[in-house]
Amino acid sequence: MPATASLEIPLEVLHATRMRPQELVAELAVVLYEQGKLSLGKARELSGMTVWSFQQMLGLRGIPVHYGVEEYEQDLETLAELDRA
Repeated sequence: MPATASLEIPLEVLHATRMRPQELVAELAVVLYEQGKLSLGKARELSGMTVWSFQQMLGLRGIPVHYGVEEYEQDLETLAELDRA
């Protein structure tokens, strides 16, 4: 099982954003992907969304999918890890 980290979000922040925790995490995933800090696969994983739903969210926001060799290799590693689990 992969290691995880917890992030505490003050209730006031959730109320201010009018979002559920999972929606806020999805927003974080989109921003980190857009900034190039996460690959498409890792951002989608963080978002908890399907590949299709995450790519659709990016498309609706006009965020291009940047999927290169490095992202492809990371996704292959992730698939291999999932296959071993």
